[in-house]
Amino acid sequence: MSRASLEKKPHEVASMFDGIARRYDLTNDLISLGQDRRWRRLTVDAIGAMPGERVLDLAAGTGASSEPLADAGVRVVPCDFSIGMLQVGKQRRPDLSFTAGDATHLPFADESFDAVTISFGLRNVVDTPAALAEMLRVTRPGGRIVICEFSDPTWAPFRVVYQNYLMRALPKVAGLVTKDAGSYEYLAESIRAWPDQVGLATLMKDAGWRDVAYRNVSGGIVALHRATRPR
Repeated sequence: MSRASLEKKPHEVASMFDGIARRYDLTNDLISLGQDRRWRRLTVDAIGAMPGERVLDLAAGTGASSEPLADAGVRVVPCDFSIGMLQVGKQRRPDLSFTAGDATHLPFADESFDAVTISFGLRNVVDTPAALAEMLRVTRPGGRIVICEFSDPTWAPFRVVYQNYLMRALPKVAGLVTKDAGSYEYLAESIRAWPDQVGLATLMKDAGWRDVAYRNVSGGIVALHRATRPR
């Protein structure tokens, strides 16, 4: 369980995301200086889903991470615990099967998906090991997981600058767009409290995933972790 997740209960986190849903994607573009689009493209590439494969996209929010998969012929299921996020996504893409669900108790049968992915959402789950175990359960043997999440910059001097940006500038910039700087103060703290690259890889291995590897993106601001379910 991450330290940041102890500060809010699941329904409080869901309510927070409900409140910022309508301007969430715009805010992400602004605070990441447009880099979030590149990070999502790299995630899609890492998933490597073929047309007709079934992919679970957890913490899908408004579906920004699901759309490129659907457009490529993948049978993607966007899943999120924020009803507000799902409603915004459904208005934009009524063709996608948006599903409400808790990552620690997924509403899907065993071995339902060829791959499962989660972008910038795992750190907001109350029980990270339980979520990783649930993702393993719903993935077919030989299937894969791809996690895109904020991580630790690899260059120490930049790490200090980055941490200051997270705690000071990010909530202010986001607050100008969403009128809710408080939510982004929580999100910034959740990034600071999140395990580093090796720490997340260890959690994945402990949950039963195998062949765990990761790739640093943007100097380690983001890391892409990939693994497979044993056959």
